Amino acid sequence: MLRLLHTADVHLGARHADMGEQATAQRERQFDAFRATVDLALAEKVDLLLIAGDLFDSNTQPRRSVERVAGELKRLADAAIRTVIIPGTHDVYDRASIYRAYDLPGLAGQPPDGDRIVLLTPERPEVELPALDAAVYGRVFETKRAPESPLAGFHVAPDGPTWRIGMIHGAIAIPGKTDADDVVVTPEEIEASGLDYLALGHWHSTQSARAGNVTYAYSGSPEPLALDQDRAGRALLVTLDQANGKKTAKVEEKRVGRIKFARLEIDAGTLSSQPALVERLAAEADPDLVLDVRLTGVRPDELDLHPEEVEGQLGARFLKLRLRDNSVVALTEGPLAPADTILGAFVRDLEARIGERETAGAGSEAAELRDGLRLGRLLLRGHEVSL
Repeated sequence: MLRLLHTADVHLGARHADMGEQATAQRERQFDAFRATVDLALAEKVDLLLIAGDLFDSNTQPRRSVERVAGELKRLADAAIRTVIIPGTHDVYDRASIYRAYDLPGLAGQPPDGDRIVLLTPERPEVELPALDAAVYGRVFETKRAPESPLAGFHVAPDGPTWRIGMIHGAIAIPGKTDADDVVVTPEEIEASGLDYLALGHWHSTQSARAGNVTYAYSGSPEPLALDQDRAGRALLVTLDQANGKKTAKVEEKRVGRIKFARLEIDAGTLSSQPALVERLAAEADPDLVLDVRLTGVRPDELDLHPEEVEGQLGARFLKLRLRDNSVVALTEGPLAPADTILGAFVRDLEARIGERETAGAGSEAAELRDGLRLGRLLLRGHEVSL
């Protein structure tokens, strides 16, 4: 049995210009998630940590940041847990590569020819790990855009170590969607590779699949890099086993990130006022939470809501608060005011137009007319004078 922990797309040092004051905190969340991944490797006593590209967000990083990473990798090396890293498309192995500028294994106290922290490059595309009866194959290039598929013509001979593990930073070929990507591999190439497990990076959401006998997976980013990546925040614990001549690969998702995502649906009919909604949402406050709130149901005429005001009032208490008002204004119930009154004529006209727009499928126009109906009823109540 061989136990692996697979991560990728950590993107340490990302600037997050779109996050404003939250950018610094988000960079620390990303490093904390990397540290949590190392903690998980130690707690699970895995044999090997795989980092499948884009450990760093760019090749321009301060030495202190690289030393922090080396300090975490040293914890693994000291526990006899091996780490294998490949460059990605952000920390590409070009002439300006961060891996050329800094000796990451050396900073972690490891000799250049050791096997406890290994960087796979075009010059060193694979490493055998005799203590694990395993070999790791990393097909990387010196340019961001690959001149060919990393698995073009690749096949592992069956007479090598028991466990054959691949690492690639790139996209699975999806016709019409990934054709222009920098690095692309096909399921057919994966199936023909002869690997037992292929650790992928580049896609930030966790997912796994099989191509023939080969299990392949994206670990996703250990911390979401955008506020809609609700399938990030994980590392993959992979157990390779063999029984009766048959190999198996079990992939388990393990949460390592701090950012949480939640959806909340609130019936507008249960709200008495906007302050009541603010109070209700404040109870969910969490600086690591992306909260998506949707108001549904029928909104009373007296309920005056402004989602942008609620978001502005509570925004600082969440990582991100989204409030969408999908509630609708009720059509008039009970007897209508006489048709020859201002209120009666107004209600009949608006409700007829609402019916027309809803029948025509013009939902947004119908919603605007419903809002007009609500405001008109509020303004005209008590004004049932004859026209």
